[in-house]
Amino acid sequence: MSRSWGLLLVVPRRPAELQSMRTIDKTYADPLTLVWLHAAAQMGMRVERSAEVNASWDGAGVLTIGTPETLDPDDSLAQMILHETCHALVEGPGCERLLDWGLVNAPDKKVHEHACLRLQAALADTVGMRAFFAATTMFRPYYDALPAAPLADDGDPAVSLATAAWGRATRGPWAKPLQEALQRTAQIARALDGVTSPDALWHGQGLTN
Repeated sequence: MSRSWGLLLVVPRRPAELQSMRTIDKTYADPLTLVWLHAAAQMGMRVERSAEVNASWDGAGVLTIGTPETLDPDDSLAQMILHETCHALVEGPGCERLLDWGLVNAPDKKVHEHACLRLQAALADTVGMRAFFAATTMFRPYYDALPAAPLADDGDPAVSLATAAWGRATRGPWAKPLQEALQRTAQIARALDGVTSPDALWHGQGLTN
């Protein structure tokens, strides 16, 4: 009986002084992160990361998002940027000059949050990615319960705010970078079709009729 033996090649770690002899002039970056950082920049937002916040807008061009270890496993920088963008669109022109889009002391903050989520779902629906861009906060049950047409008038006071924001999102100065980012995200999702497991956030996303 013959046997075939595989060869195991062990490559020892190189000493630091030898590793430093290799010139590294490029770095890897997550494609989805690149897409949404580019979109944010086009909309006048400089994104920074901090373990001190979940998400915060300073009213002067800086959007601070929590560092990866502070966020939930189903969070992504893309979802966080889209969510904050939707807040800005709901609040309307001038909110970019206010701390957290002017929502800090808003008496009807809950209605504004609901409007943000309705807009978020409607925009995500344009590329078949509502589940991917789902809210990951305490308002997730509200998001999951939204109807197929999240901007249809169903008696919720958030609808009128979300509908006005939809006009700004699709016809305003942020329309082009926002739609491009959504489309590029869907392209990544389609590229992953057939290789993701059911528990992956990407699974079954970006597939529209």
